Amino acid sequence: MKQVVGIFGGSFNPPHVAHVLGVVYAQLIAGFDRVLVVPVFQHPFAKGLVPFVHRLRMCELAFASFPFVTVSDVERELGGESRTLRTIEHLAQAHPDWQLRLVLGTDVLADLHKWHRFDRIAELAPPLFLERTGHPSHAGVSGVLPEVSSSEVRSLFERGNEGSERLGLVVPSAVISYVAENSLYTQVL
Repeated sequence: MKQVVGIFGGSFNPPHVAHVLGVVYAQLIAGFDRVLVVPVFQHPFAKGLVPFVHRLRMCELAFASFPFVTVSDVERELGGESRTLRTIEHLAQAHPDWQLRLVLGTDVLADLHKWHRFDRIAELAPPLFLERTGHPSHAGVSGVLPEVSSSEVRSLFERGNEGSERLGLVVPSAVISYVAENSLYTQVL
């Protein structure tokens, strides 16, 4: 019998509580045997990102409490511009004993037409959409995840002490410490 593996990719620039809660929520409702968290190596839409090594480490810190989560550097191994289809095809070939599901937030629904071969992605790893506040899907459920975004978090880090109270509510403490130790997000990307 195949393991059911959720694939949760993203920039994670930086990871925040909605990412963590989303993975836990997806595992609970879909019954995944494991969730693979996959930070993008090089963003296909040319987003400015802190170096991959920092985003990978922040993901490891953010998801450390969950034994069913594995943080993967597969997109670094594949190299170049990250493409979901290439990653899914690689994982399907490398792990024929896995049944893949792609975990996405409803905030990406408006951009799916920009994705390379989303039809093929959905065939290989049927998507599970998590409702994000302000981005409801056809199911009509809104806001199962807290209203927070990585761009807001980067702005809070840039503001320093002024944003510290909100940061403590939306970013795992280990990630906050790592950002401070490595002087990340001193200016908004």
